[in-house]
Amino acid sequence: MSTELENKLHGYLEKRGLKLSTAESCTGGLVSHRITNMAGSSAYFTGGVIAYSYEAKAALLGVLWETLNSHGAVSRETVLEMARGARKLFDADIALSVSGIAGPAGGTPEKPVGTTWIGLSTSSGEWARHFLWDGDREQNKQYSSEAALQFIIDYLEEKLS
Repeated sequence: MSTELENKLHGYLEKRGLKLSTAESCTGGLVSHRITNMAGSSAYFTGGVIAYSYEAKAALLGVLWETLNSHGAVSRETVLEMARGARKLFDADIALSVSGIAGPAGGTPEKPVGTTWIGLSTSSGEWARHFLWDGDREQNKQYSSEAALQFIIDYLEEKLS
């Protein structure tokens, strides 16, 4: 089962010959799952990492402990380092990262449940987007995966500033 976003992304990446990788935390691999649901995705999807803990983010993706301790896992700084690490690890043209608080617990007044950051790293720049979802755990993961796929599409359609 594929959706419009997966189809559109597939078409762009296949046509342009670009390689894509992911680094996921709160989505637990859902973004990668959706990308690889497309037949032929092995032509452009080089791999993904589910880095849930601080230790995994640091060891697998090269996220600095200073970044994690200063800004937390759910921050602009961390998702940009995660995306940069995934792009390097998988030798990809584009890397997407997601880190958030899916719920139902884990939120704070500063970062309530539903707080999510998505990062994008390419050779031409890096961007991050912040979201605050209001669903349950499953819905928040779904919302994040939708926003992540749309973020890559926006980049490919040159809609980022």
